[in-house]
Parts: sequence; C-alpha cells; structure tokens
Amino acid sequence: MKIVFASIPSQEEKINELVRYIYSNIFPLYFNDEDICEFEQLKVLRSFEDYSTLKDAFQVMTCIQTLISILESTQLDEQYETVFNKNVETLKEFGLFFPFDFEQFVDAKRLKNTMLSMYTKADNELII
Repeated sequence: MKIVFASIPSQEEKINELVRYIYSNIFPLYFNDEDICEFEQLKVLRSFEDYSTLKDAFQVMTCIQTLISILESTQLDEQYETVFNKNVETLKEFGLFFPFDFEQFVDAKRLKNTMLSMYTKADNELII
C-alpha cells in the first residue's frame, strides 16, 4: 500500500502566483508587449491539469522558482543552461507549455532595451 498526499488549493494558487510573476516581472525583461500578448494566447505556463499529488505541485513550484532565479540573474551564463533545460523539461512533463530555449533568453536580453511594458507591475499605485 502506498500513501499519497493530495495537493491543496493554496499550492495551486502559489503556482498561479509564480506564473503571474513571470508574466509581469520576467517576460518584460526579455520580450516586448506583443510577444507577451502572444504568449498569453498560446497559454504559455498555463495548465489545465490539477496537480494530483503534493509532490507534483512542489516540483512544479520548484521548477518555476528556479527558472525565475536564473532569468533574474544579471548574467545569463552557460553554467545555468543545463539547470534551465532540466526544469523546462520537468514543466513539460507536468503539462505546462514553456516553448523557450536558454539561448532565446540570452539573445533577447542582448537585444531588449529598457522600455515600459503594460505587463509590468506599477512601481507605485494610487488608491482612490
């Protein structure tokens, strides 16, 4: 007999929060608004599956957090490429669509200038 712990709604909320973070904080560093809008239409990092076990949900959260850490680093060194690819493959195994290669981010960072994006979170917000 094997005991499996089911994932809980707060884990799925955390996964969704991490995905929103990628769209608002990571993608604008590398891509323009048109590209990010296309990613939304293609359902990049969107899953229609529930993560059946606690382990699955934690693996997905860990993979996304690892990708965030790599992509937020100031230098996208080759040392990160293997870890990046491993985490992308794990996300694909869990049904999350992430159609990027490490080199795409390296090239995009080199070409991207610092423009404002409608996807980035405002630095300040006025509450009325």
